[in-house]
Amino acid sequence: MTQKQKTMLLRIIAGAALLLAAVLVPYAGPWRFLLFLPAYFTAGWDVLWRAARNIAHGQVFDENFLMALATVGAFCTGFFGQGEYPEAVFVMLFYQVGELFQGVAVGRSRQSISSLMELCPDYANAERPEGLVRTDPEDVAVGEVIVIKPGEKVPLDGLVIEGNSTLDVAALTGEPMPLSVAEGERVHSGCVNLTGLLRVRVETAFAQSTVSKILDLVENASSKKARAENFITRFAKYYTPGVVLSALALAVLPPLFVGGWAVWLSRALTFLVVSCPCALVISVPLSFFGGIGGASRQGVLIKGGNYMEALAQADTVVFDKTGTLTQGVFRVAKTCPVGISKEQLLELAAMAEHYSDHPISRSLKEAWGGQVAPDRLSGAQELPGCGVRVKIDGKAVWAGNHKLMAQLGVADQIGQTGDQPGTVVHVAVEKTYVGYILIADQLKPDALEAVSHLNSQGIRTVMLTGDAKAPGEAAARALGIGEVYTQLLPADKVEKVEELMRGAKAKLVFVGDGINDAPVLSRADVGIAMGGLGSDAAIEAADIVLMDDKPSKIATAIRISRKTLGIVRQNIVFALGVKALVLVLSALGLAGMWLAVFADVGVMILAVLNATRTYFTSASAGPLIAESGKAPPSPV
Repeated sequence: MTQKQKTMLLRIIAGAALLLAAVLVPYAGPWRFLLFLPAYFTAGWDVLWRAARNIAHGQVFDENFLMALATVGAFCTGFFGQGEYPEAVFVMLFYQVGELFQGVAVGRSRQSISSLMELCPDYANAERPEGLVRTDPEDVAVGEVIVIKPGEKVPLDGLVIEGNSTLDVAALTGEPMPLSVAEGERVHSGCVNLTGLLRVRVETAFAQSTVSKILDLVENASSKKARAENFITRFAKYYTPGVVLSALALAVLPPLFVGGWAVWLSRALTFLVVSCPCALVISVPLSFFGGIGGASRQGVLIKGGNYMEALAQADTVVFDKTGTLTQGVFRVAKTCPVGISKEQLLELAAMAEHYSDHPISRSLKEAWGGQVAPDRLSGAQELPGCGVRVKIDGKAVWAGNHKLMAQLGVADQIGQTGDQPGTVVHVAVEKTYVGYILIADQLKPDALEAVSHLNSQGIRTVMLTGDAKAPGEAAARALGIGEVYTQLLPADKVEKVEELMRGAKAKLVFVGDGINDAPVLSRADVGIAMGGLGSDAAIEAADIVLMDDKPSKIATAIRISRKTLGIVRQNIVFALGVKALVLVLSALGLAGMWLAVFADVGVMILAVLNATRTYFTSASAGPLIAESGKAPPSPV
């Protein structure tokens, strides 16, 4: 509880004590109202001040004006013998209790965002000519070298040039497992260095760093309102003056015909207390704020309530393949030798690709893991569109695709390889075929469970990929995705998404890696990007960013969004329903000030308490898939 909230609590207690003392005083004379004034001003002086200040600035019809008018009017009815002094003080006390509940609820919802704010680095250790200088991260230029000691926050994005360590990335991604980094790998601001000393060359200025972009994204999420929030804003604009005029008519028109000015004035004041829209004005934005804040704790960054609302209505999820459902890293998936051992085949292929830096070549060299003696290789030659030719220990070796084998005249020696889900590298020695190696991407460990969860909810799943037909369809089959479209360029993906959107009954979500999928991320109703610990394109193009690249977080985000929107609808129906009923009863004289208090502040407290469930729901919405339940990655 903040100091301001503690002060408010003391005022409420003091006001309640003064009210009790005034009620117990055995005096019923004309000056009795003076006994209740200390309690009233103790509890509500700030409401009266805000009402007066807003009126002076032309902002008349708000909850402060309604509360001030109703309670001051309740005091005035005492002069007509209605005796509403205790009720007037109690209304103000109960209103302040509601404000206190609201403050505590908002503070709790902010906790998740505050934990992100605390990750903002305080300093950077920059290597300067005069030595190691502790300076503001904003004063470190791109290209400078910084030193990150164990226990310190990573202040800027950069490349490790010396050292190895483990990083705590939980606050950015929600992933509890530390991330190992070594020389040549990138680190991102906002992480915490746990073990070794790192020397890092800065690659990004602080203003464009990962942590700066994330903080700006979350802080400004509230500026993008959902339709429910915009409805409340428009509703309050017309509702408040409407009920004030209705209360005025209730106080003036009936007495002209039936008399009883004091009775009708009391009913009008009760009508005003009931009509205060604070339950909706407070609880609806608080629900979205709690949902966005709680989702950020899970590594799901939602840029606004409008995107959360759209995500809750999604009935179609369209996936990119590489880097989204797969790891985007090629690995040797299969080795099929002919006349030699698997180890020999892998060695020949890796040595043949020794001088190439192509991802396929790197995967072969990593799988082999051996060292090449320079005197063993000679005459290396790249054959564009086919492969490579090289002499290994004096023997001619070819490594490449089926086209290369056909040129050598050994295609008839190749057995049935079928439609392999990946890239096939054939190897021949002295024009004798010796086998092939299958290079494939790997499915992410939680991709299958993520798609299964969406399918079980009745959400249509589709895959769009630029890959060839065989690996694309193999991945779709492995994951249980019903529709797959392959060999698509970025423009083709946009066209296909537009076609799917025309056939969708609700909202369409596209999930991509945020780099080459930027056009289609922008075109979909909701674009979700795999942030990759700070991909610039992902953060800029998408509406929602998954900071740990886990597809399972899509289902988590949908569950949080649906729960949040359900709570918003509950609050709207509950608040409007209770108020409509009590407004009618108060106009008929069947509802006194005590019931009016419940219809106003009581409904507000219940709505705020209901809204805080978005925080608890989000905070408990951990990963859907237990570590022990992960299936091993499949080649695709």
